[in-house]
Amino acid sequence: MTNTLFDALFARHAGNDATFLTLDDGSRLSYANFVARIAQLARVLADAGVAPGDRVVVQAPKCVDTIALYGATVQAGAVYLPLNTAYTQSELRYFIEDAAPSLVICDAQDHAKISAVCGAATKVMTLDSQNTGSLSRAANGHPSNFDTVPRGPEDLAALLYTSGTTGRSKGAMLSHKNLLSNAESLTALWRITDADRLIHALPIFHTHGLFVAINTVLLAGSEMRFMANFDVDTLIAELPKSTILMGVPTFYTRLLGDTRLTREHSANMRLFVSGSAPLLAETHIAFEDRTGHRILERYGMTETNMITSNPYKGERVAGTVGYALPGTEVRITDNGTAVDPGQIGMIEVRGDNVFQGYWKMPEKTAEELRTDGFFITGDLGVMAEDGRISIVGREKDLIISGGYNIYPKEIEDVINDIEGVVESAVFGVPHPDFGESVLAAVVLSDTSLAPDEIEELVAPHLARFKHPRRYLILDTLPRNTMGKVQKNLLRQQYQD
Repeated sequence: MTNTLFDALFARHAGNDATFLTLDDGSRLSYANFVARIAQLARVLADAGVAPGDRVVVQAPKCVDTIALYGATVQAGAVYLPLNTAYTQSELRYFIEDAAPSLVICDAQDHAKISAVCGAATKVMTLDSQNTGSLSRAANGHPSNFDTVPRGPEDLAALLYTSGTTGRSKGAMLSHKNLLSNAESLTALWRITDADRLIHALPIFHTHGLFVAINTVLLAGSEMRFMANFDVDTLIAELPKSTILMGVPTFYTRLLGDTRLTREHSANMRLFVSGSAPLLAETHIAFEDRTGHRILERYGMTETNMITSNPYKGERVAGTVGYALPGTEVRITDNGTAVDPGQIGMIEVRGDNVFQGYWKMPEKTAEELRTDGFFITGDLGVMAEDGRISIVGREKDLIISGGYNIYPKEIEDVINDIEGVVESAVFGVPHPDFGESVLAAVVLSDTSLAPDEIEELVAPHLARFKHPRRYLILDTLPRNTMGKVQKNLLRQQYQD
């Protein structure tokens, strides 16, 4: 029996001496050596008692062993669960308790706090950017081969936590088929081959940087310039030697702010992809004027991987997310009934890319996955006569800032726990660099409580990217006749 995802992405490169990664220090790692490192790490997982189907939680720096650990988890038949490196201890506690992993991998400097969260039942190992953590040291002593654990298309390969504006975070269960089918569609659509060199400056704890970028590179056998962190100077230096950049809108606004970005300097590039947040039309226009390249915008989410893409050949229309990917069906509905082209409705999607449901949440799964296989995305959109899709809003008040999903209720819960706070409403407003910025409107009973005091009390409980950029002290929150807070009015009033 085979291992669907491992065989397609990793095993095929066992004898490939071509360069897979070029690192910040100029060193290179071949595909063959990468596959060998995966096997060493898979042996560590097996020694740690990781069994097929077990969850492996990873909150670690962006380095070679972190992505090799992804491959090792798949080879061992386990389920890879990456977590944002900015999550605090209180946030991590929920994910670890809910996922019940058999192994947690963390940065060496976080070992004590992670161990306190895990307790004695879960093994904790460390991984750092210098490859000196306990996981890396253990792997160094192992042979570079491992008997791959058989796994089929429907077996879980990854568990990624997402959330809504209400309720607790949900673990989206992604199968081998989910991940592989999406990588195959994108590789073909964007014409990625072994002649390409991708600049990878994204984080690797979410769908975009991990599955869209890395899986397509592995499938095509491309080279990847693997940047530990986003840095404009490095990005500019790599453009003449590369062919693809996958980024978020912030990448492109930062590049446009640098005079070194010119048509001549980016002449070797063939594809600039943007996603994870809306790209402003003026950014599209300015980038094309400066470089001669029109950014390709696509649309996806944790539960579905990528859903649509503007065409590789053909018009890339600013403000739209293009057409459904091959093998993916998209419909616009009103209470489950398809609406006519040009009408606003709920975006629903069906295909091999759609997840298997929410971890330990059968009721929530039933709410969002229809019996005919369509997933209710929660996004509102319009489909043109030719099938091109535009997203016009979100049913829920999700905020996307710098490519990160931010859920207002989580922030409101923290603010509302502060003594002297009556209630709060968190919302997003347009930001030219990050896409959206987080604001918090707060009603107080204790009028001596200042915005900077609220900020100080909130900070320890939330990752930095979730912190409101401004606290607005209001007498009351705007409400409709049913008593519901009208965040749309707050967004309109404070959009500037």
